[in-house]
Amino acid sequence: MTARRPEVLFLCVHNAGRSQMAAAFLRRAGGGWIDVSSAGSEPAERLNPAVVEALAEVGLDVSGERPKRLLDEMAADADVIVTMGCGDSCPVYPGKRYLDWELPDPAGKPVEEVRPIRDEIARRVQSLVDELLGERQ
Repeated sequence: MTARRPEVLFLCVHNAGRSQMAAAFLRRAGGGWIDVSSAGSEPAERLNPAVVEALAEVGLDVSGERPKRLLDEMAADADVIVTMGCGDSCPVYPGKRYLDWELPDPAGKPVEEVRPIRDEIARRVQSLVDELLGERQ
């Protein structure tokens, strides 16, 4: 009998930078063992171009992704909700495990300044994968 796959929701205001990077890294690092989604409380019209470029540099193509609005169902299904710069603009769902990753906002930054944010997100995602999957990896 196999255990249910854990579900992670990355949540920020615009869903155009940090949460998109984290979701892309988790999809790759989770190897299909973790369900992942990302959303924003006030989604932007498009992804930050510097984020798209920075992810492409490490082999992740998010050019087809679009910012998504947070739906209550997304949070209801999540085992872990990772917030990134939400402050008071993201709702709290009782009974959920929350992680708050304080990271600089890549909005308006050139790719040279987005790379360190990308790399820190990748490091944190890998730690989360290690924790959630343990010996399954």
